[in-house]
Amino acid sequence: MATLDLSDNQINGELPDCWKSVNRLLFLDLSNNLLSGTIPISVGTLVKLEALVLRNNSLMGELPSSLKNCSNLIMLDVSENMLSGPIPSWVGERMLQLTILIMRGNHLSGNLPFHLCYLKRIQLLDLSQNKFSEGIPTCVERSFKHPELILQSIDLSCNNFTDSLDLSRNHLSGKIPPTLSNIDRLAVLDLSNNHFSGRIPWGRQLQTFDASSFEGNVDLCGKPLEEICPGDEAVTKSKGEEVDDENDKSVLYGTLYMSLGIGFFTGFWGLLGSLLLWQQWRIAYLRFLNRLIDYILLMIALNIVKCQRRLKD
Repeated sequence: MATLDLSDNQINGELPDCWKSVNRLLFLDLSNNLLSGTIPISVGTLVKLEALVLRNNSLMGELPSSLKNCSNLIMLDVSENMLSGPIPSWVGERMLQLTILIMRGNHLSGNLPFHLCYLKRIQLLDLSQNKFSEGIPTCVERSFKHPELILQSIDLSCNNFTDSLDLSRNHLSGKIPPTLSNIDRLAVLDLSNNHFSGRIPWGRQLQTFDASSFEGNVDLCGKPLEEICPGDEAVTKSKGEEVDDENDKSVLYGTLYMSLGIGFFTGFWGLLGSLLLWQQWRIAYLRFLNRLIDYILLMIALNIVKCQRRLKD
């Protein structure tokens, strides 16, 4: 058996420690279940394993040291569990084939090990939503300078990092990932002199850095750079036109309301004043109101009678 996929079920309990009997497995997926306990030591006997996916369970404890025997792993996904402890150094020393490493949403802590820089084939590295502290090691920054590194996505957000991130003077391209703004304690950021393009993501972090952090990227635009992104000019212009239109409308409406007010005041008090001052007009007006009220009451009574007849029929 080369593939075992039991994902998206309601499997609960602990993982059995009996993986020696299926040591020819290449693909093991137990994600989206209710598994608990620790990762058994015998998982390390799956030396031919290329993909191990344990995402979205309730697994606890540290990664077993026997897992370093799985040196053929291309994908390791243990995200959305309750794993704790540091990232072992052997992840970078022994799992040199790793292309995807996802440990998001656990209780992992400590520093990022220097040995992660040995993962020259890594394309996706997601260590977000953990408890990593201190700084991002300089080797992570320097590793971008290796041409054989083809890292496409890195997410270190929602941790306790307090250091700087310097990725300047590389050949990084594409858009700046929006998740970068989620690193709350990022004190220094330098993405200058690369090939980044598009708009600088808006967030509570990236706009706090100087323009020097982003300069040297010809196709990059948006704050804090002075380069305006395509379409922003039209938006700014339309907003300015809206302000002018609103000013014009406010003047127009103000004049209209003033005219209506003056007209109402003149007409109302002209009629009311006449009624108050001239007795004959006042008597005629009251007779008119009485006849109007009588007419309305008569029409209501007729409608009630018609409705009652229809109900009887």
